[in-house]
Amino acid sequence: MTNTNSKKNIACPEQIKIDLLEAIEYKYHGKRNIDIIIKQPEFTSVCPMTGLPDFGCITIRYKPDAKIIELKSLKFYLLQYRNVGIFYEHLVNHLLDDLVKVLEPFYMQVEGDFTARGGITTRVTAAYNPECEIE
Repeated sequence: MTNTNSKKNIACPEQIKIDLLEAIEYKYHGKRNIDIIIKQPEFTSVCPMTGLPDFGCITIRYKPDAKIIELKSLKFYLLQYRNVGIFYEHLVNHLLDDLVKVLEPFYMQVEGDFTARGGITTRVTAAYNPECEIE
């Protein structure tokens, strides 16, 4: 398996480095539950079929347990997707899996709201531990 789609020079999702994500201690762990909502309104990736850029807003909602995400590390992590060929549905699940692995939250939801292409908009949501949803 090659690391890129040589025909279109598209990077594969397997190239995303999860170790860029840095978790920091949530100092109020066990004392106070909070809801965190993070938006990245300038997210880009690449359509794996056409090689054309995809644009959207990624929203991450979570209830932390002992760890929270360091935002600069999240920014650099998300920037890796800029040349990665990945379908929206797979992208949202990939983001969720990586963030849950690093943060081990009570609850997390990742939503991708993608701009129209060919007159069609797409919004994809994936959740971890839905019985603890953010109100």
